[in-house]
Amino acid sequence: MSSNTKTVFDVEFRDVTKRFGEVVAVDAVSLRIPRGGFYSFLGPSGCGKTTSLRMIAGFEQPSEGDLLIEGHSVVGVPPYRRPVNMIFQHYALFPHLNVFDNIAYGLRQTTPRPSRAEVAKRVGEALELVRLSGMEVRRSWELSGGQQQRVAVARALINHPTVLLLDEPLAALDRKLRREMQIELQTIQREVGITFILVTHDQEEALSMSDIICIMRDGRIIQTGSPTELYDEPISRYVADFVGKSNFFEGKVVTGDSQGARIELVNGAALSGRSPKGTSSLRTGAPAVLAVRPELIFISSPSEAAPFDADLEVSARIRNRIYLGEQTEYLVEAEGLGEVLVRAPKRAEAQTGGFNPGDEVLIGWQAASALALGAE
Repeated sequence: MSSNTKTVFDVEFRDVTKRFGEVVAVDAVSLRIPRGGFYSFLGPSGCGKTTSLRMIAGFEQPSEGDLLIEGHSVVGVPPYRRPVNMIFQHYALFPHLNVFDNIAYGLRQTTPRPSRAEVAKRVGEALELVRLSGMEVRRSWELSGGQQQRVAVARALINHPTVLLLDEPLAALDRKLRREMQIELQTIQREVGITFILVTHDQEEALSMSDIICIMRDGRIIQTGSPTELYDEPISRYVADFVGKSNFFEGKVVTGDSQGARIELVNGAALSGRSPKGTSSLRTGAPAVLAVRPELIFISSPSEAAPFDADLEVSARIRNRIYLGEQTEYLVEAEGLGEVLVRAPKRAEAQTGGFNPGDEVLIGWQAASALALGAE
């Protein structure tokens, strides 16, 4: 590709702000979404993710800033004139229409209107894409939740939009079916190559489906990155707490540089951790936390050697044990640290025989497993 080729982004926010009266729902957001990926806005209720999606769709207009689709400003452009389509949480299928007519509905609204043969061809291709061939005459109430979801996807894709927007589309499904549809949506996105943008508050859903995730808080994007980057290199306590589970040990910075920091806890103990990639040094004396993922903490009997060269080892007592199938989760009371959550994989449990409430154990971790983060 020539170095002079200009990159066109499917969606671009340029200092976009959205106000509802005195409430700032989206606050000076700038974001570029290149073509062909699966993106997610992730955050709690009220963080601005749904408002951002609705502005892309055209259901809301920015109060300030510019919003572009395929390099063209769409501020003031109504939804029906934008090259986007949307799948809602409850699918919004027409109950009086069968599967064929539900999927064909949007296609029949285009100008010039396609021929009957073209409609039949396109609907057939859409049904094949979502694995519903042969169900053309079914009504929506005759379909399972997963099948209704597939009809909604087919209807949204039949006009070949530039961007497909998904507003928590899996929330109504049970856990097993939700996982199946996560895989289904990923597969469809790769096949059609259209940019998918998902809004969700479910961290597992975002991590499992997305190429890139935007973590939002109070109308702003806090961190953007791949699932691996957000999980392994969160830049703040907020991100580490929202994406997965972490243990947080609060204190203040004793020493620090761009590589990491040493944090003195309230009880006087001092712990060291590395800095996440791309972050600056923590200021000496500033409030901070040490964050450690529970699966990165080893747990063993006091009579056994640690499973690796640990940089920290402390005695602890098991307070609670939860069996999760593929792993076991322990809540322990650790000397000088308080309550600590530890996750042991099934293979390790098979070797040790596991532990029970009241057992004395040894826990610890390597310094590279601990992140030194700002208190916020």
